[in-house]
Amino acid sequence: MYKHTMVGVVTLCAAALLAPAVGTSSAAPATVHAVPAAHRQLAGPVLVDCLWHPEVRPTDFMLACGDGNSRLTSLHWTYWNDNSATATGYNVVNDCKPYCAAGKFHSYPVVVRLDTPQPWKKHPQVQHYSEISLTYTAARPDKFAHVVTYPLWN
Repeated sequence: MYKHTMVGVVTLCAAALLAPAVGTSSAAPATVHAVPAAHRQLAGPVLVDCLWHPEVRPTDFMLACGDGNSRLTSLHWTYWNDNSATATGYNVVNDCKPYCAAGKFHSYPVVVRLDTPQPWKKHPQVQHYSEISLTYTAARPDKFAHVVTYPLWN
């Protein structure tokens, strides 16, 4: 059963990817002038997400790309400039008790600060924030400091 399901999924995905390229003989060729997001002229630094997409003022952001056990939600940006950015929102964290798959997610109010813009290795003409700090304004996860700072991926 699993093998047939996977074959169906792969076939469906392949068909969806090939459909625009195949077309009919009477179809006029389409001219597409879309510029990839990372190559557009971006004003100021971006925040690079888990899928290597540049984000500007996202409302949600995954901190733990590998397991999804920590993310930022309901972000409201107060400023975003060439040096730093600040937002308020929530850090939603899995308590991993008794282990992560059985854990529960808890929301903690935070102030988020992005700092240290640097050229993005994937697109050196684009600056990206390379550091994120979370300041917990009330309760915080067990063993977390009042302020935690993480490097951001490049």
